Amino acid sequence: MHLHKYEKVWLAFGMASLIIFLLVIGFAAFWKGTHPQSHLETIDQNNVEAHDSFKPENLGLTEVADGKYKVNMVASAFNYDFGVDKDEKPVKTIRVPQGSTVLFTITSKDVVHGFQVAGTNVNMMVEPGHISRYEAVMKNKGEFTIVCNEYCGIGHHQMFGKVEVY
Repeated sequence: MHLHKYEKVWLAFGMASLIIFLLVIGFAAFWKGTHPQSHLETIDQNNVEAHDSFKPENLGLTEVADGKYKVNMVASAFNYDFGVDKDEKPVKTIRVPQGSTVLFTITSKDVVHGFQVAGTNVNMMVEPGHISRYEAVMKNKGEFTIVCNEYCGIGHHQMFGKVEVY
């Protein structure tokens, strides 16, 4: 079978592009540590309170070491549950110092939700029955809006919060 000169050029271009894309993915995955979100830890979506991280008293921000924080939350029905403050009012703002490392731990009770801290690299898909985790260093001062970036129903636009880096 005879291939025309231009067919050979395009075939070579396609193969070279494929090799370049695979090298970029390999570099990102193995050198930079970018991996798909794992589903190693599952949870009963109908009883998330049975897991230590999602008991009502463990929700919200906790300092685990000097400069290291953990935020436990539950996403459900157009709301991020960060727990309650000392006046029993729902927490909507997480405050952390600049340069601190924050581990976000979240699960969903009902449908697929998104969790994005706009203006940072924090972006997760939150699936019912799975625990999603993302660790980030909060480098820049300011207020960052938490949004659900997966359409989860008619009240989707009401699902928000705030991270304040001081």
